[in-house]
Amino acid sequence: MLIIKRHNTDPYFNLATEEYVLKNFTEDSFMLWRNEPSIIVGKHQNSLAEINVDYVKQNNIPVVRRLSGGGAVFHDLGNLNFTFIQTGTQENLIDFRKYTEPILEVLLKLNINAKFEGRNDLTIEGMKFSGNAEHIWKNKVLHHGTLLFSSHIPNLADALRANPLKFQDKAVKSVRSRVTNISDHLKIPMEVMQFASLIQDHIAAKNPDAVMVSLSPEDHAGIDELVRSKYKTWEWNFGYSPNYNFRKVIRTENSGTIEFDIDVHNGMIMHIKIFGDYFSRFDTEEIESALTGISHNERGIREALEPFNIQDYFAGLSIKELVDGMF
Repeated sequence: MLIIKRHNTDPYFNLATEEYVLKNFTEDSFMLWRNEPSIIVGKHQNSLAEINVDYVKQNNIPVVRRLSGGGAVFHDLGNLNFTFIQTGTQENLIDFRKYTEPILEVLLKLNINAKFEGRNDLTIEGMKFSGNAEHIWKNKVLHHGTLLFSSHIPNLADALRANPLKFQDKAVKSVRSRVTNISDHLKIPMEVMQFASLIQDHIAAKNPDAVMVSLSPEDHAGIDELVRSKYKTWEWNFGYSPNYNFRKVIRTENSGTIEFDIDVHNGMIMHIKIFGDYFSRFDTEEIESALTGISHNERGIREALEPFNIQDYFAGLSIKELVDGMF
């Protein structure tokens, strides 16, 4: 087994690294890694429906889609992530208990009574500190999990606080759970990287053939290309979302009430209708026509609206208020 040393905290690079190792390394591998503040959404989720858009924009939080299914999670430097990539047969690839057992063993050494509960969670005193997910590629499994060690829980709640009334879709919704940090249950305080060393040492002891390695310059180049072509693209992180209908009502002091009803397929606006008690000089159907067929993202909408004087269509409304109303 390879124990791959990881130091990069860029979420785009780290998610791309998992796919790169899965598809380019022949040896079984284990990795520990951390991300700067970011939201990681499951492969089958509607990204916009999982996040607090305003909070994410204000705090410049990256939203990155991962290869595996499951729900959206918030990462920061107080959250430690672990990844196993192993070759097997179709009958034994999916095994959440197998890959979470080493984590439970480390916590037991620290006198923390952690348990495997439900489908894919680890808990302490009934509170979740680890969610796990898996992805199958050919005869290999990628199992990864979060470990809340000293994360800022209020940030986690704020970043994932989406408005359920805005979206109607068939995407997999995240289930919010009561969560806790591992550090709150330690008898003797330690830092997150000390905890990471304990896990790494434990994995090495359980696998006598384990070899410590670092990513080569060629690996870095391949991962950077994957970041550029996939993990940092709107098409993967948002456009890949299932089809959905978006509804939102905004009220402004100068323009009154405006309601947006948007149908989105494969990330593209297929139909948009704008209602409200606003005043206009020109018919707003011209705005609706301009927005039909473009990407449901802020940049695409702003570019489509550039030829228009918004005040002619929505008296008293700014371009920012109009664009914000569509998310």
